[in-house]
Amino acid sequence: MADMNATVGDGSAVKDHKKRDQNGASIQSVDRALTLLETIAELGGETTLSRLASRTGLNISTCHHLLATLVQRGFVTKGLGRRGYALGARILYLSHVCLQVDLPRRAQSAVDRINQATGETVQLAALQGDELVNVLKRESRHAVRVDAGTVGTAAAAHATATGKAILAWLPEDEIRRVVTVHGMTKFTPNTITDIAALIEALRIVRRTGVAFDHEEFRPGVVCVGAAIRDQSGAVVGAISVSTPTMRASEEHLGHMRDEVLAATRALSLELGAPASAHERAKAP
Repeated sequence: MADMNATVGDGSAVKDHKKRDQNGASIQSVDRALTLLETIAELGGETTLSRLASRTGLNISTCHHLLATLVQRGFVTKGLGRRGYALGARILYLSHVCLQVDLPRRAQSAVDRINQATGETVQLAALQGDELVNVLKRESRHAVRVDAGTVGTAAAAHATATGKAILAWLPEDEIRRVVTVHGMTKFTPNTITDIAALIEALRIVRRTGVAFDHEEFRPGVVCVGAAIRDQSGAVVGAISVSTPTMRASEEHLGHMRDEVLAATRALSLELGAPASAHERAKAP
């Protein structure tokens, strides 16, 4: 199928490669390696060595040596048998990081809408490496408001709605690793400090699609959060709404939950995420 697609491609990677060579402004080996990546993408993400050589105008030996390095670095992986190659997981990693960098801009209007609809403090957070980082915040419109801290690193993934919304979609061994790096600080009497209890709580988050912080990070504060996912289904961030317990009625929390879920679902669809099980079940 990839080779069939190749016959209708415009060969843009090859054209750009030749243009750069004519300008004399490129390092040849780097330029050729990037051309190979672009060409694999143009051919549907997976193709053969002979097709790559034909498409790029490079000889088989040059392609093979460049691909060996790309395979070693994880940008390409073996596929279609011994002589086939496909884009590797490192490409997804770079794409994921790129989305995180662009996330505040993409999410700003959604954060503003939630803030206006609920009147409460709204935060956007992302997991960068092992760090939970608050990257955007809108303050409550009420006189009595939640002190949600400043934009920056927050070592409390196990105790916050954004943290739990993100952790819930990681593999269990990755959850354990991230939590172990920072420990499970007991911020309040309600903080979950047992890893088994946290993993069980995260299973509930996966089932419902929403995470709660019932005075687990700060006394007198309740938060509701949900994850934002990309085209591969991986989590790129989470949005939460925080309210003081004095306003945390069942009706108000339900309104906060609905606003957060609507915003994160819309952002996820914008990023190409597949529909969740709940959304598939509701589909006609």
